Amino acid sequence: MQRRKLWVGIFIGLAVILGIGVGGFVLWASNPHQAMPEALASLASDDYVQVETDPWITFLPLNQEPSTGFIFYPGGLVQPEAYAPAARAIAEAGYLVVITPMPLNLAVIDANVAAEVIAAHPEIERWAIGGHSLGGSMAAAFADKNPEATAGLVLWASYPASSNDLSDQEIAVASIYGTLDGVALPETVLAAQALLPLDTAWIPIEGGNHSQFGWYGFQEGDNPATVSREEQQEQAIQATMELLQQISPP
Repeated sequence: MQRRKLWVGIFIGLAVILGIGVGGFVLWASNPHQAMPEALASLASDDYVQVETDPWITFLPLNQEPSTGFIFYPGGLVQPEAYAPAARAIAEAGYLVVITPMPLNLAVIDANVAAEVIAAHPEIERWAIGGHSLGGSMAAAFADKNPEATAGLVLWASYPASSNDLSDQEIAVASIYGTLDGVALPETVLAAQALLPLDTAWIPIEGGNHSQFGWYGFQEGDNPATVSREEQQEQAIQATMELLQQISPP
């Protein structure tokens, strides 16, 4: 009887510890970097872009019918709305853009959500997928496992995991990184060259850091940028649109 009580006590103790650990993780993941007011202002529809926020944040250009779409995975523990200004600018150029909110703000939990987006938009002929930081790594994982669905991959301060070798795939890739990034170090980004096609476009943003790929303030561990957020955003958006133009149907 005493032994049984001992094991019951151990089991209850482990359950309590596990519960505290899971609860702490959920609480931590449920408090992401908040989108700045400039980002939230980009969520309003106007005569040029229609914005929908359910089930994803979708930016639909109204000046033409898009044939190319871009799915964007947010960075880890970053509110997806923080990428709205960039998404809106790309949509204004004639592309459908979909930002996918992630469970617990971590793209690793739902890396295959792009398949749902693609299925919901049969009118789109060509798709690119991309993301920032962890979101970019998960976008690369999706592209690796779904080569028939993705014509392009855009990495913002990111790189594929070693298990996702896209070097032999026929996919257009742009890797955009800040030279002062303190989170996704430039040397780490460039070390992934063997995992990407030989014709990958490598685009450094001189003076750019990690945090300014979104509108969410300053991320711990990052370095201060020497270019403005607006300038870094403009360069990232331009490089992204060049890839989208490259894969667009004639």
